[in-house]
This record gives sequence, structure tokens and C-alpha cells, in this order.
Amino acid sequence: MSLEENLDKVLSRHRELEALMSSSSPPAAEDFAKLSKEYSELGPVVAAISSLRAAKDEIADLAAMIADPDTDAEMKGMAEEEFSGLKESIPELEQRLQVMLLPRDAADSKNAILEVRAGTGGEEAGLFAADLFRMYQRFAEARNWKFEIMSLSETGVGGYKEAFASISGSGVFAKMKFESGVHRVQRVPATESSGRIHTSAATVAVMPEAEEVDIKIEEKDLRIDVFRASGPGGQSVNTTDSAVRITHLPTGVVVSQQDEKSQHKNKAKAMRVLRSRIYEAERQKADDERAQNRKAQVGSGDRSERIRTYNYPERRVTDHRINLTMHKLDAVMNGDLDEMIDALTADDEARRLAEMT
Repeated sequence: MSLEENLDKVLSRHRELEALMSSSSPPAAEDFAKLSKEYSELGPVVAAISSLRAAKDEIADLAAMIADPDTDAEMKGMAEEEFSGLKESIPELEQRLQVMLLPRDAADSKNAILEVRAGTGGEEAGLFAADLFRMYQRFAEARNWKFEIMSLSETGVGGYKEAFASISGSGVFAKMKFESGVHRVQRVPATESSGRIHTSAATVAVMPEAEEVDIKIEEKDLRIDVFRASGPGGQSVNTTDSAVRITHLPTGVVVSQQDEKSQHKNKAKAMRVLRSRIYEAERQKADDERAQNRKAQVGSGDRSERIRTYNYPERRVTDHRINLTMHKLDAVMNGDLDEMIDALTADDEARRLAEMT
């Protein structure tokens, strides 16, 4: 289907939605909400189509003016200048529309579950995991998202073995989804007396937070174990068996939660993580099937993939997927991730556009 045919299809759907919503017998409240959401999402696309077609109409008018022998020289000169500028803007307007028409990831509008785990590197890996977790917390706060810490497993020296958070807000997963993978740090650990640079790693996983309507989990498919929670060094967190471990038998996914004193609250938190892990696994399986005949694309979410290096001596951050290096390590660790994420998003869009041609 050509671009023009796609644009006509969008305009037709927009008119159809408008008619349905303004009908004398409007749809039921639930259907109306869905139609209203779709109508709202199509609005910017319709505006972009109008801009493109208005530019093309103006080009045609200017071309006629330039070709008319009765047009005086001054007017013709102005028309030629305007014609040239508009002509140059058309490819950019068309590409913008093609990006807007790319199939949307159904999970983009969802909230996210963030997991950060210490990898290789001992205590230094735990400290780096804590640094990454704080980096994402600051990024979320700067965007006025809600960052809810769900679980922290501390190392006792200020680091994290693993940390979980729920991030809620507008378009969270769309922004965060390219962060999954292995993050590597190169720096001199605070415990290193000889000043040698060490390399450590932490693993990040960002999953769309699944709702019950996204994933149906049967009670019979769960094994729920309760046990006594314990803190760093084995010290008791509380005196009741409130910690919960949930195993999803069909997939083997296991989630533990012990931060809350209430067994009920721990189970609820564990179920949120479990549901999101299963949902993400299903999404990943579908993505893998779609990608099996082409190269793996950016943001595949493969947790074994080394995606980024944070080099402290040179104050630089490098994303290996798009070969982008930025010499602003302090700003990045303070949550300034927009430039990196925008570049990853643009690269993903370019790849998907190339696949469609």
C-alpha cells in the first residue's frame, strides 16, 4: 500500500470515529472510551496529513504561477524561492508521517517494572547496581513519574544485590524499554588502594507492567511458599512468616518478595512482578518470531547483551548498539538520559522504516 493510500485510510477512519462518537445513539461507555482514545491518538496524524497536503497544494499553485508568462519578474522570483523551500520540506514531512504510521508497540503506553541486579564484580558490582537504580529514579522524578520502590536486597556496603521498582506515568515503557541488557562500569573502586581500574557489570530489565486483562494466571498454576524474611547478614526483618515466594509452574518463573511486614502485601507485589515477567516473555517470544529472518534489532531486551559502558576515568558513556559516545557521565548518572533514549528511539524507527521498504 502506498503512502497516499495509507493516509486516505487514516482520514477515513478518523471521520468514521467522529461520526460514531457524535451519533444520536452513541456506543456504550466502555466502547466510547476506546473510540475516544483512538480518535485522540489519530489527531496528530491527521494534522500532519493536512500539513503535507497543504504544502503539496501550495507547490502546485506556485508552479502554475511560475509557468504563467503573465507573472511579473519580481513575483516569479518570490514564487521560485518559496517553491524551492516547500519542495525541500516534503521529504521531511513524509518521513515524519511514515514514522507516525509505524505499527505501535501495544505496551508503549504501559507503566513499567524495573529490575536492576548486580552482575560480575563483587561488591563493586553491587555499588554500581545501586548507582543505576538511583539514575533511573532521578530520570523518573525529572519526568514527574511515580517511582515506587518494591524491593531492595542490599549488600551491606551501600550496594544492591537486586532492586525492583514500579514506574508509573505517561508513556513510561516507550521511554524505558531500550534500557534492558548488561550495563558495564569501568572505574577505580573505593576499596581499591592501588588505584587500578576495575570492570564490573549490572543487569537491567525493564518490563511493561501487565494488568490482569493482559495475562490470565490460574491459581492452580501457582505454588506459593511463605517463609521468614531476613535482612543483610541474616538478621531478622520481622518475626512472622510474611515473606512470599511464588512459582508459576507452567513457565518456571519464580518471584520472591519480603519487604512488607504483611504477607498479603508481599503476595500482591510478587504477583505484579510475576505477571509482568510472563507478559514480557510472551512479547519477547512474539518479537523473536517476527525477527527470526532478520538481524536482531535495537532494544531486543536480551539480558545477556552488553548494551552500555560507563567509563569514569574518561567521564564518558557509550551505547554499543548505536555506537553513541557522550562525554557527560555525571549528568547521565544524575538521570539525564533523554539524549541517549531519543537516539535509541530514532535508530529503532529508522530500522523499522527500512524493513517496510
